[in-house]
Amino acid sequence: MGKILVVDNETSMREFLAIVLGKEGYSVSTAEDGNQALKTLEKDAFDLVLTDIRMPKMSGLELLKALKVVSPETITVMMTAYASTETAIEAMKEGAYDYLTKPFQVDEVKLIIKNALERKKLKKENTQLRRELKGQSSFTQIIGKSERMMKVLDLVMKVADSKSNVLIYGESGTGKELIARAIHYNSGRQHAPFVPVNCSALPETLLESELFGHMKGSFTGAISNKEGLFEIAHEGSIFLDEIGETSLSIQVKLLRVIQEKEFRRVGGSKDVKVDVRIIAATNKKLEKLVEEGRFREDLYYRLDVIPIVLPPLRERPEDIPLLVDFFLQKFNQSMGKEIKRVEAEAMRLLVNQEWKGNVRELENVIERTVALSSNTILTTEDFSSCFLKPSHSIPIPASIPQEGLDLEDLIDKVEKELLLKALKETHWVKKEAAKLLHINFRSFRYRLDKHGIKRKRGEAETVDPEDSEGPMEQEEYPAYPAFD
Repeated sequence: MGKILVVDNETSMREFLAIVLGKEGYSVSTAEDGNQALKTLEKDAFDLVLTDIRMPKMSGLELLKALKVVSPETITVMMTAYASTETAIEAMKEGAYDYLTKPFQVDEVKLIIKNALERKKLKKENTQLRRELKGQSSFTQIIGKSERMMKVLDLVMKVADSKSNVLIYGESGTGKELIARAIHYNSGRQHAPFVPVNCSALPETLLESELFGHMKGSFTGAISNKEGLFEIAHEGSIFLDEIGETSLSIQVKLLRVIQEKEFRRVGGSKDVKVDVRIIAATNKKLEKLVEEGRFREDLYYRLDVIPIVLPPLRERPEDIPLLVDFFLQKFNQSMGKEIKRVEAEAMRLLVNQEWKGNVRELENVIERTVALSSNTILTTEDFSSCFLKPSHSIPIPASIPQEGLDLEDLIDKVEKELLLKALKETHWVKKEAAKLLHINFRSFRYRLDKHGIKRKRGEAETVDPEDSEGPMEQEEYPAYPAFD
């Protein structure tokens, strides 16, 4: 029902409250003064602290102020035998939920604590609801009439109420999160939180803290206790996007959550029990990562209970006109435009595109075109700037011209183009690009310096971190091999 810490320098009062609240179903711990209470809070998380005001070493008001730093999510209720209006007002100003005067009725204590914890739960639910409203509105963006998408949606409806974990495969931009939301909001967990996490967006230490929470002082910058996303997702679903990007140590912790339904906060000493359905997604073939030793086989089989494969947009071209019409209406409304339709020739142009970035790329193209066009009907000319890109190919002459040619210059141009192509193929992971060209990493870096190649995005240039082995700033829509 909730974890409560009772703080009072009187042993009899601590023991009395521990018995009374324990009988109500609460998990109760005690501390004899403010200093001991803070040490307890640094080791474990509590929903509510019930503290006396008049105590030696550290007063209840001092403890209240410290709690706002150490554990801001914890509710505080004050007790005192020395009631005064001034003390009550000061406690409430500092953020106390309520105020009890000794001697008090047992039923009064029970009622105040019950109301305090219900208020905390309601506040948490409201925060989560606001967080989800935007994402839930995008549920209607699962659009398609193709046979492959119909099969996907049929599978979603079949597995939604299952308790089994789901693993969604698909290229970047195919709508994996939308499918995860559809599963959640059509399940019995629909009234509990849906919590999305991009596992590739954070380094290992921060990802662990985000997923499992942390205790104050567990690492530099941990200035207070923090709930993890698994706690927030309790009784709901957590969506682990790009699960293939997690480290082996994170994978071990995820495996424990799946098997034991519990975990520990970073720096914590007690286990936290959770009931969470895991929906994971990847744009990689996890079987290959397992073979390479980069993904735990036991975790893979725990996640891949129900696999769902999303087809890339190029494999369902019949859905493109529907998506175009949907995005056209969406951006007409948001931008105050009145574009009626896309002409037939322009629609053929859109249908015949490769769409490496899938639905997300199509959405961006329509948004850009609607924003820039002053026409009521979009033509091929409106879309031309989206697809016509200058060629960077180096022409190799079929024969050597009479006047001769500069061999060194030609070789330099070819080398530079191949370096850039290798970087693009590996999404700017330099070590992988070096492997593609069958040269060592030192030689590859030397050639990059020689040609002055640095990662660019638009007009702004992002300089490579020295000796970087990880990915550079990612392309907006990297292309990945199609899934079988």
